[in-house]
Amino acid sequence: MRTYNCSFCGREIAPGTGLIYVRNDGTVLRFCSSKCKKNMLQLHRAPKKTNWVVKRTEKATASSS
Repeated sequence: MRTYNCSFCGREIAPGTGLIYVRNDGTVLRFCSSKCKKNMLQLHRAPKKTNWVVKRTEKATASSS
């Protein structure tokens, strides 16, 4: 089975789980949880500024510490 990564946090999504959101332009966004979906689509948060996100950049983690 193919596994995908979350579009917001970068966490691996197990087969049969997660949420798929398709934008009007055809872009497919895959989310591991409703928390990630809400943060990206409703709250318009950037993953690099969110502390619990896995795919934060090293520069962002160094400046917040």
